[in-house]
Amino acid sequence: MSAKRSSVSFRLLPRTWITVSKAAAKHNCRVFRSLIGPKVKLWGVVKSNAYGHGLYLWSELISPHVDGLCVDSLIEGVRLRERGIEKSILVIGPTLPELFDEASARGVAVSISGFADLDGLRRAQAVPELHVEFDTGFHRRGFYPGEAKKVLKFLSAARYRSKIKGVYTHFASAKDVHYPGYTDLQFERFQKIAALFKRDISSRIEVHAAASGGVLLGKKYHGTAVRVGMGLYGYPYSKEMEYQCKDLGLRAALTWRATVTEVKRAERGAYVGYDNAERLTRDSELAVIPIGYWHGFSRSLSGRAGEVLIKGRRVPVLGRVSMDMIVVDVTGLRIKTGDTATLIGRDGKEFISAMEIGERSGTSHYEFLTRINPLIERRPS
Repeated sequence: MSAKRSSVSFRLLPRTWITVSKAAAKHNCRVFRSLIGPKVKLWGVVKSNAYGHGLYLWSELISPHVDGLCVDSLIEGVRLRERGIEKSILVIGPTLPELFDEASARGVAVSISGFADLDGLRRAQAVPELHVEFDTGFHRRGFYPGEAKKVLKFLSAARYRSKIKGVYTHFASAKDVHYPGYTDLQFERFQKIAALFKRDISSRIEVHAAASGGVLLGKKYHGTAVRVGMGLYGYPYSKEMEYQCKDLGLRAALTWRATVTEVKRAERGAYVGYDNAERLTRDSELAVIPIGYWHGFSRSLSGRAGEVLIKGRRVPVLGRVSMDMIVVDVTGLRIKTGDTATLIGRDGKEFISAMEIGERSGTSHYEFLTRINPLIERRPS
């Protein structure tokens, strides 16, 4: 016999949640608009669940302020179309040739980067809008510069020519304004390729190379469009640029919080967590927070490597980070069940940034943000 559904309506209150600032999104878009000027298009990179900010939420927040969106896969582009996003969408990751027809039907542009893609175009019933990627020194995706003429010969056919909307490359090390040497090498190679495409395809073709780092290196790298990811989320591309571009005034958009679900006392000498990894050196008050490595709070933040904010104070993680829980030391703070812990963001005068927590966990702010569990509720703020 099945249980009857309760007639009492209620809202499930999450134990952990993320807020994303609409004001910060708008502000950061304006910062990059001011850097690139009115003639260069600003594309927001929203791949990988918008760097942890929520694909749908973030895309809707920045769409009024950007010229287009860059995704990793066609499925991301399709989902955005289904959500009513009408901006131009470019897939900058690989698209299986079998999906070219679907991309065309959905109005999503795809990148082609190898001769297998050209073979796929031959078989496709419908040709989607295309951006051609060249490998100028990253050695990841892209045709080599020496293959440009062969690629152009194929794409010059009437069936493809009108569909080619852009040519681009990706910089490998655009992270330090004082050392642009390798970026300059890549850019020099790319300029020659872009000139061929503008001559043989269209003078109005989009030419893009710069992501967040490339934009900050200087205007000469901007082309006709830039692809900005991390900068729009409020963080610099690298540690070097954090210092070199600190006056930009970028605002971190994401705040991650959780509720304290239990507070208890433990005596000096007691062990905390799995493997008895930490032993208390004093009588202590412990707070349990219901997030762990499943949520994206890395296990490498175990044993005081990690900190969270409670009541405007930094408190250390004790023992191992578990799959679904951490324990923090709140001795003397008079914490109670139901209080809020901040994992990323501001509480009073204290602030924990994604860059800081990435460094503490032995990785980057890119990895830490994108690994935040996508099932955690994201709310606009």
